[in-house]
Amino acid sequence: MTILQVGAIPAPKMGVLDVTFRLFLRIVALGFLVMALQSWGGLIGYSDGGLRRFDQLPPHWQVASASLAVVLPVAALGLWMEAAWGAVIWVVAAGGQVAMHQLFPHWYGERPLLMMLHMVVAATYVAFRIAFLIRGRERARQVSSDSL
Repeated sequence: MTILQVGAIPAPKMGVLDVTFRLFLRIVALGFLVMALQSWGGLIGYSDGGLRRFDQLPPHWQVASASLAVVLPVAALGLWMEAAWGAVIWVVAAGGQVAMHQLFPHWYGERPLLMMLHMVVAATYVAFRIAFLIRGRERARQVSSDSL
């Protein structure tokens, strides 16, 4: 019954790259959670004096707002838990926002700061993935006593 005890299975050693990647994911998750709360606050009429309430929005904003209100907290949860699907939902949410503000600026307005933030976060994520790939290749090349 040692498997049921806390700490019975040794945790893998985490290096600096692992810790910083986890911190990065948690920061992005918190950012998405804040955006989700802002979205929900607007939809229920809590913020902006009720001007962004769901029933007062034009149809194109109703679709976008309702979709983001669902996708943003799910992405935040997936990133916080470091689940594989978290990054996928994150790309869907960020891609949706980029599509809204870049492809349809006449409907949704331009948000250059948000677009730049999404691009920086995406570039940072890609850089982490490349670093993990390089580290994996380095570990595969190392000679161990078993390979002799």
